[in-house]
Amino acid sequence: MHKALFGQREILFFGVVSSTFEASDIPLIMERQELCFPQLLNSSCRRPVRPLSKVIFFYTLLFSIVLLTVALNLLVVISISHFKQLHTPTNLLLLSLAISDLLVGLLLMPVGSVHYIEMCWLLGQLMCALSYIGGFMLTSASVGNMVLISVDRYVAICCPLHYSTKITKKRVQSLIFLCWASSILYNVIIFKGHLQQPNKRNRCYGECVVVIDYVSGAVDLVFTFIGPCVLIVILYMRVFVVAVSQARAMQSHITTVVPGRAKKSERKAARTLGIVVMVFLMCFCPFYFPSLAGQDISNNTLSWAIVSWLSFFNSCLNPLIYALFYPWFRRAIKLIVTLRILEHGSCETKIF
Repeated sequence: MHKALFGQREILFFGVVSSTFEASDIPLIMERQELCFPQLLNSSCRRPVRPLSKVIFFYTLLFSIVLLTVALNLLVVISISHFKQLHTPTNLLLLSLAISDLLVGLLLMPVGSVHYIEMCWLLGQLMCALSYIGGFMLTSASVGNMVLISVDRYVAICCPLHYSTKITKKRVQSLIFLCWASSILYNVIIFKGHLQQPNKRNRCYGECVVVIDYVSGAVDLVFTFIGPCVLIVILYMRVFVVAVSQARAMQSHITTVVPGRAKKSERKAARTLGIVVMVFLMCFCPFYFPSLAGQDISNNTLSWAIVSWLSFFNSCLNPLIYALFYPWFRRAIKLIVTLRILEHGSCETKIF
């Protein structure tokens, strides 16, 4: 794939156009630069020439992560969608989160991989803006799902007697729809300028620069990070306190049934989802450091590539956490991999 990039093409060496070269000349030009679009000699961006072995290594590594992310999240989506026993309000929230992670694996990670390895944007200016709008959109949706998951666990642990009446499937479905719709609308408004003029920040062809100014970054920081994170932390602190008190009561050999005590399975679910939330915050906190420091957010930096892939990698970690802590997910995987879900009536299979 990378060899196709070489052949008869103009290159630049310390800013001077040199003669054409063959693939056999690659070892002689490791420090040289080549044009992203050779046919646009005066307006194309330049990029450093990388050794073929390094390019192959990065493609193998990054696309292995892509395949793992897509496969694991697809298993989550199939499991919750197929088995009727898993059609619970909590699992509907997990399904929404898995769909967000699956879209990251299918759309954002492959495009990001090619961009960071080739160091040229080859998909056009409109796709440049749309790709980053999609990334922020999925991030906002994931944050919204995390808030809904925290509220779900709060009600299940702190108000167990009212859980079945307050948290219903239809209500959760409505909240999920509202979460995705508001995420789409919000990010279209934030990136309206980039959609109207997708190339206003680019200095040459082959560059994809998206910059969020300080004002928009501050608004985004409050509405998609600080506000939701504060709410999530408060809810989980309350959940933790109540869960600990209930666990101590059980260890004290209290045999009477205490009204309002959450089930053991609910507390385990709260612990697992708490881990999911904490991992999410750890992966996304670095992304908002520029806004916290009062700086513009630009994708034209090395730090952007690092924090972007850290946030991408969160989409791979979530299903791994499910596999470690949810026995029902491991059983569902076994049924899916062995194709037993194709059997008649498999959707009625007892998973737990």
